[in-house]
Amino acid sequence: MDVGGTKIAAAVVTESGKIAARGYSPTEAQAGPRVVTDNIVATIDKAISSEGIAPRQLSGIGIAAAGIIDSESGRVIFSPNIPGWREVPLRDIVQERFRLPTYLGNDATLAALGEWRFGVKKKVADLIYITVSTGIGGGIICNGRLYTGVLGVAGEVGHMTIDVNGPQCNCGSVGCWETLASGTALAREAVREIKGGASTAITGLVGGDLSRVEAKVVFQAAKQGDRLAGELISRLGYYLGVGLANLVNIFNPELILVGGGVAKMGDLLLEPAKKVVRERAFATSAGAVQIKPALLGDDSSILGAVAFVLAHLAGGE
Repeated sequence: MDVGGTKIAAAVVTESGKIAARGYSPTEAQAGPRVVTDNIVATIDKAISSEGIAPRQLSGIGIAAAGIIDSESGRVIFSPNIPGWREVPLRDIVQERFRLPTYLGNDATLAALGEWRFGVKKKVADLIYITVSTGIGGGIICNGRLYTGVLGVAGEVGHMTIDVNGPQCNCGSVGCWETLASGTALAREAVREIKGGASTAITGLVGGDLSRVEAKVVFQAAKQGDRLAGELISRLGYYLGVGLANLVNIFNPELILVGGGVAKMGDLLLEPAKKVVRERAFATSAGAVQIKPALLGDDSSILGAVAFVLAHLAGGE
């Protein structure tokens, strides 16, 4: 399972990482925690029934969810992008419904595990995965092991402070990385520029309805040669690079993989980010790291949830 702010995705996956069946549903986050959990259960049912698979054929269920996760107790402590999700016993809800061993982890943290096990196939010992979408999340592999911290909530890189006087974040702080370098930040800045009188193709692409401005619309305008859209994405890449430079200095990783919907902008986003890393990170660390798009695409978190189940069943987590 991959539970995000807008979409729930489920897949039945073999031990080797081959996806046998899928199911999707809207999260309906604004409808409240009960509706979201009902949608999660329904999406699992959809994925299983699509191929006539019986629950007893499954070894377990892994759930990758956005937010602060207590994997030990199986609770979503807080999810900034799913209103009302506080202290939700998600693992137990799913486990009781399907009568299968169930494991819960942060989506970006598990994505790092998925990329490491099924993407680079354990060939890299020190890896950081970053997802750039509605917000920014991260996961850290140190010396071939998933780094989770003392309470299991390490990797919340989207909430390191980049600008002490920056925009308000959903977490309650200000100037967090995701307030400056996420898809939400890109859309916000586009709307601000348009309201300030900027001429741009973005306005026409949304029919003048600024509530429809999203990161993908800005990207579409940039591909059409729109000057403002290109500048906004370059600015986003700059702030992305500032955060990456911090991670490079702190962790000295061999590889940083960037995933999430916004990362699909490719070099238009990543080249400005890489430039900032070269300029701001220590030369030794900056010269040792590779920064690339995620290898597993949209399946990073789902395959990470699979890897999490397999690790638990093998006694490795």
